[in-house]
Amino acid sequence: MSGKVSPRVQRVADQIQRLLADLIRREIRDPRVGMVSVTGVDVSRDFAHANIYVTVMGNHGDDFGAGQAFKDMGELDRKEIKDSIAALNKAAGYLRSLLGKEMSLRIIPALQFHYDDSIARGRYLSSLIDKAIAEDSTHEHVEEITEEEAKIIEQDQKADNFRDGDA
Repeated sequence: MSGKVSPRVQRVADQIQRLLADLIRREIRDPRVGMVSVTGVDVSRDFAHANIYVTVMGNHGDDFGAGQAFKDMGELDRKEIKDSIAALNKAAGYLRSLLGKEMSLRIIPALQFHYDDSIARGRYLSSLIDKAIAEDSTHEHVEEITEEEAKIIEQDQKADNFRDGDA
């Protein structure tokens, strides 16, 4: 959704997000849908459509398995995510009808589920930062100085030597 979102549209999106998180957990019995977390909802201004963004928690207890980096996401994990999104989109009509019973809106938006990889990307970037910090701590740091700073240091040393020679 582009542009500024009206406060009413945002309130409806937030309510849909809360309700869907609960409805998916309670009502969806499809074994392809594992643990999913509803991370965001974008509702069109006319309330006709809603894009639902979810993160799929794998059987490993982590988005892509314990210790795996984002770019190394396995084929099994991709299949699990794809299957979960497909199952949610298949159940979209049922979830929409349940939303209709829970919400007091004239129009209940059609639901379209999408995978949200922002959490996995964040973990991957965080692991890259941690790796860079660990590698950096093993290197000896040598301060680089400008030519001007080198001249000043040289002059200071000459002045110190001069003073020491006078004493």
